[in-house]
Amino acid sequence: MKETLRQSMAWLHTWAGLLPGWLLFVIFLFGTTAFFQIEIDGWMHPELKRAPVTGQALDRADALFRARASGAESWSVSLPSGRSNEALVLSWTPSGGGWEDRAEVKLDPATGREVAVRESAGGFFLYRMHFDLHYLPVIWARYLVCIAALAMLVAILSGIVTHKKIFADFFMLRFGKGQRSWLDAHNVTAVLALPFHLMITYTGLVALLFTLMPWGANASFGSMEAFYEKAFPPAPTIASTRASPPSAPRQLPLREIIARAEANWAGQRASYISIEQPGTPDMVAGIWPGQEMLGGGRQPVYLNAATGDMLGTGDKPGAARATQRVMIDLHAGRFSGAMLRWLYFLSGAAGTIMVASGLVLWTVKRRAKLPDPSRPHVGFRLVERLNIGVIAGSFAGIAVYFLANRLLPVGLPHRADWEIHSLFIAWGAIFTWSIARPVKRAWVEALAACAVLYALVPMVNALTTQRGLVPSLIAGDWIFAGFDLAMLATAAACGFTAWKVATRKPKTAPRRKTRELEAMAA
Repeated sequence: MKETLRQSMAWLHTWAGLLPGWLLFVIFLFGTTAFFQIEIDGWMHPELKRAPVTGQALDRADALFRARASGAESWSVSLPSGRSNEALVLSWTPSGGGWEDRAEVKLDPATGREVAVRESAGGFFLYRMHFDLHYLPVIWARYLVCIAALAMLVAILSGIVTHKKIFADFFMLRFGKGQRSWLDAHNVTAVLALPFHLMITYTGLVALLFTLMPWGANASFGSMEAFYEKAFPPAPTIASTRASPPSAPRQLPLREIIARAEANWAGQRASYISIEQPGTPDMVAGIWPGQEMLGGGRQPVYLNAATGDMLGTGDKPGAARATQRVMIDLHAGRFSGAMLRWLYFLSGAAGTIMVASGLVLWTVKRRAKLPDPSRPHVGFRLVERLNIGVIAGSFAGIAVYFLANRLLPVGLPHRADWEIHSLFIAWGAIFTWSIARPVKRAWVEALAACAVLYALVPMVNALTTQRGLVPSLIAGDWIFAGFDLAMLATAAACGFTAWKVATRKPKTAPRRKTRELEAMAA
């Protein structure tokens, strides 16, 4: 037991941050990229143009459904959000088929022309990676993420108690001071975005509430399945609300269905449409709004797809669900405009640096206290290698993920899976390399590799598409230009960090410590 509360909190802060620290770094890194997942998705599908959905495109979608999906059990339409170059996506499951038989067609949202688009995991993978991880059963991954998030909350609160000069630390960043510099970097990034760190950690736990604590729902509803059935009731059917027409009528055009649904919402736009039993007298259209408002309604509108008559809306959430919805909105930031989204991103980047600097600080601080710093014990060496492998490895992996999107053959089977495999192969290669090299050389070489890989992304993009940096700047295409500039900025940051590590000379140990070490060695 420590002597004072502050010492106890410092001990708790250190170990609550270190043990899940590598997983927290991955959660923060991938979660930060996820604030721009739609823009990343657009960059990874260069065949698409940014445009609003037109009536002409919706009419062509109607015609395509009738021509190719007659007899399907349901039709689905995903509408572009307007944030990036996105397609109007049509999908359906053939009669008697399963999910694996599901067909999908992408249309140009302006013309309705069918577009051949490369298969890609896009920004959606980066988003799911931050809480579902990969190559793991989802439920186990979420348990791990929940435990890490709980530890993060403990580390933040104990860190607030530990720091005596929390506001002075906000203005203190000294370079070239060894351990002091790492502590300053950790403090500045922690204090600068402290409200964000508290919010994003707490709301993340709320988002995974039932993974950690299913007992309340089980006690109230009998089981989680019963809870979900109550929370997300199925669409109403024609037979349950009114008599069906005597014969199969013609379906309303999609543009008419969207207009009638949006008339029920206060300024929200349709995001997703599902038509059950299309082409039959019982066809029902469910239309879901986008997530453009903090805590805004998510209730779908159900219409008779033949007459347009209102069949109902989703249940209005109670206070608990409405509160949870606001928390999840705050966490994901989907409601935010461009300025607020950048603040989310920069705060997430600060959190990523905070976790990384804390992990490095642990080794820098303890190396000076080792009996022989040149021959650290196994646990210390393990922490050092994990730091390099996770921090530099995951960073390099994301760059390779983007490069794979441009370099893998377009017709490669399971192409999206190979994009993801490429990320982990690069990550594993950096990890393995770091084990085989001296620590300082491993940091320099891994960071230099990151710099080269990120610098290659805009170059390869320019060579393999017609949407390189210069043409994008001339055309005012800020999705592609912004992405390439972000890659170059990241490459410069990695290169600068590698240079600083390579040119840093460790200070000579004080004479008193040298004598002590010599005495211990004797």
